[in-house]
Amino acid sequence: MDFNSALKLIREIPDFPKPGILFLDITPVLSDASAFSAVISEMEKSSSKIDVIAGIEARGFILAAALSARTEKGFVPFRKSGKLPHTTFGAKYGLEYGDDEIEVHIDSFQSGERVLIVDDVLATGGTLIAAIELARKCGAIVNKVMVLFEIDILEGRKRINELYPDIEIITLAHA
Repeated sequence: MDFNSALKLIREIPDFPKPGILFLDITPVLSDASAFSAVISEMEKSSSKIDVIAGIEARGFILAAALSARTEKGFVPFRKSGKLPHTTFGAKYGLEYGDDEIEVHIDSFQSGERVLIVDDVLATGGTLIAAIELARKCGAIVNKVMVLFEIDILEGRKRINELYPDIEIITLAHA
C-alpha cells in the first residue's frame, strides 16, 4: 500500500473528546500492517541527521517507536504527568480543548544529541513546544519535529516557528 492510500484509512470523529473538536483516528492505519508500514516508510525519508527519536504520549509513541526500530535509533518517551518512575522534568501546555502536562526522565538524552520529536497531530503547537523545552532542558538539540497531520487553521506551526525558528517542522499531510 502507498502512503496516500494509507491516509484514506484515517477516520474523522466529530465532537471528540469535546464538542467542536474533529478527532483524526489513526487506529485503522495502525491495524493494517501494509498501511502502517507505508506511514513509517514515509516518515523514514525525513529521519536523517538525528541521533534519537522521541515520541509524545499516546499516538506519537506508536509512530516514534516504529520509526526508531526501522532506523535503529533510540526511543525516548514523553509521558503524561506522573507516569514515569524516575526523576523527571515537566512542562504544562494548553490544548485546543484544555490543559495538560508532559514529563521526561532527566537523563533521557545525552548532551548534544540531535533529536527528532514525533507526534500524530500538530494543532495549536502546545504539546510540541512543551516537548522541545523538555528535551532542551535535558541538553538535547531538537533539530526536527515530525507529525502525521497538521491542522493548519489552528496555527501551531506559526507558534513553533516564532519560538524556535531553527527547528524544521515536517508534516506528512494537512487536515
